[in-house]
Amino acid sequence: MNAPDDRGRYTTHMTPRHAWLDSPVGRLLLCAQPGVLTELRFTDGPHAASAPERSIEDTTDPVIAMALTQLDEYFAGKLRQFHLPLAPKGTPFQQKVWKRLGRIPYGVAVSYADVAYDLGTPTAVRAVGAANGRNPIAIIVPCHRVIGRDGSLTGYAGGLERKRFLLDLEAGRAR
Repeated sequence: MNAPDDRGRYTTHMTPRHAWLDSPVGRLLLCAQPGVLTELRFTDGPHAASAPERSIEDTTDPVIAMALTQLDEYFAGKLRQFHLPLAPKGTPFQQKVWKRLGRIPYGVAVSYADVAYDLGTPTAVRAVGAANGRNPIAIIVPCHRVIGRDGSLTGYAGGLERKRFLLDLEAGRAR
């Protein structure tokens, strides 16, 4: 049942939800708004995440529950494509990059230059790299599948060790 806000208006806004997952790549924070996953972040390292203010921990939220199940299946090597309603917050260019990342097949790595070219902006390699680094839904929006043109592992908000682990997992070489 909805309650009136401080001005006496009724609203359908739901409090944001979050949950934690202890995974093979460390502790993850999942955040959701009504009906959509908005974040999946690492809870340690230089870009460590913490639960948003006024968010309620809730593993029974339908989107969070689906995400937790699918992440467990992914880490077990049983899931190759996530099927979740996503709503990452970002600029229009970042949104285009993240949408393109979502189309990189499981087990395939592409270069930042490939992504820039696919977006019709072949000179925007650095901008693609910056958008990739700001991806708020790690793993599910597979920014770990983007590597240097020469095949080298380059920047990853979760650290290069995690990036290597995820690429190895998808290649069937999980440690």
